[in-house]
Amino acid sequence: MKTLSIIPLEAVAFSALSIILMVAALLIGIALGYLIFRPMILKSKKAKIIVEAQKEGEDIKKEKIFQAKEKFLQLKAEHEQFITNKNNILRDAENKLKQKEIQFAQQVGEVNKKEREIEAIRNNLKVQADLVAKKSEEYDKLRRDEIIKIENIAGMSAEEAKKQLVEAMKAEARTDAQSYINDVMDEARQNATKEAKRIVINTIQRTAPEVAIENAVTVFNIDSDEVKGRIIGREGRNIRALEAATGVEIVVDDTPEAILLSAFDPVRREVARLALHQLVADGRIHPARIEEVVSKVQKQLEDEILETGKRTCIDLGIHGLNIELVKLVGRMKYRSSYGQNLLQHSREVANICATMASELGLNAKVAKRAGLLHDIGKVSDEDAELPHAMLGMKIAEKYKEKPEICNAIGSHHEEIEMTSLISPLVMVADAISGARPGARREVIESYIKRLKDMENIALSYQGVTKTYAIQAGRELRVIVGSEQVSDKDIEMLSAEIAKKIQNEMTYPGQVKITVIRESRSVAYAK
Repeated sequence: MKTLSIIPLEAVAFSALSIILMVAALLIGIALGYLIFRPMILKSKKAKIIVEAQKEGEDIKKEKIFQAKEKFLQLKAEHEQFITNKNNILRDAENKLKQKEIQFAQQVGEVNKKEREIEAIRNNLKVQADLVAKKSEEYDKLRRDEIIKIENIAGMSAEEAKKQLVEAMKAEARTDAQSYINDVMDEARQNATKEAKRIVINTIQRTAPEVAIENAVTVFNIDSDEVKGRIIGREGRNIRALEAATGVEIVVDDTPEAILLSAFDPVRREVARLALHQLVADGRIHPARIEEVVSKVQKQLEDEILETGKRTCIDLGIHGLNIELVKLVGRMKYRSSYGQNLLQHSREVANICATMASELGLNAKVAKRAGLLHDIGKVSDEDAELPHAMLGMKIAEKYKEKPEICNAIGSHHEEIEMTSLISPLVMVADAISGARPGARREVIESYIKRLKDMENIALSYQGVTKTYAIQAGRELRVIVGSEQVSDKDIEMLSAEIAKKIQNEMTYPGQVKITVIRESRSVAYAK
């Protein structure tokens, strides 16, 4: 067995302490060395950084100098090129100038040559003028001698003989002129009436379109009588909604497969007819749907009115008409003048004006334009207090029509003085179109005017939103706003309207005033 040597504890402790002291001395030495050499290291790094920065600066400086040299060389080359181009231009200009100088010298030579030729001609003419003057003096002397001889023979001077001859010629010319004027006037009187009739007859022959007479009732055909019940609705709510939305009286009676739409306004009847057609075709007939369809149909009818106006202008060859005037022309389709369709009447007047203007050598296009627009005041809702001719002239001036057209519109019923030759043509053409047998019916026009006046009286009251005259003027329906008029006020309002109509209007029978006030509350579930 091996024997283990025993190391004293003091020796072990001493060796461990020595190691610790050595390590501590080493660390202290390192720290002292770092502290001593740190400034030197930092100084060395700074010097290195400075050297690198200087080197980098030199590189940048060299690069910039190189770029500057390149830029300088480029600018120098461009400048030299510019100088070269300028020199070339100057050289070309100099060459052209030399050529011009040469041409000018040649022209100067030619001018000098011409001047010499002219001088020679002038001298020649002067010699000839002297000869002519000498001959003229000799002629004057001979003429005076002859006049003296004639005066001695005739016993009067030349001036007296001249005056006597002039007086005789004046009297003869005056007699001949008066005779000619009398002949022309007699011929004009004989032919004026004949020529005017010829122009009118030719015009009527060339413009004889069919006249449409609008009635106050439109018949709406249905497939079966079952549709009548759906149109009436429960307790009549559908038909009441239709009448309130369109202003048309809807007559549902025993007439088989037909419903009557009664209103004096053709536009309202057309809206009601189209709305009924869509409702019946769709099958959904209730108050909310009725209001939606009527609103949609009114928009469609406005588009149709605009299209009608455009088509009329194209047919007549009238261009450049303001869009608002085109709409007024389209609205004429749904208006009548004494029973005569207003659009058809205006087309007739336009064609008659153009024909007569052509016959008389005037501007046919201007005459046709004035003839088409002469009754636009009848379809406008503006300033109803003015006569329709004055209102039409005001509208035409608003949309920049020519002064002669505006004057023709305003003077075709002689409200103002005529200032152009087109104005009497429009007045005559309007009379021709309206005077044909069967063209107009006075009764319908007065009937429509009475119903319009009735509606306007009710509209003059505060809170009234819509008015509809129905049943041939025997009933006036007045729709008021629920926010402005209360239930108590509507009784007083109906009595006041009835009293005003009774005092201001003349009508057969009696008029029933129905004031309708409706409250609605709308909410949306989202």
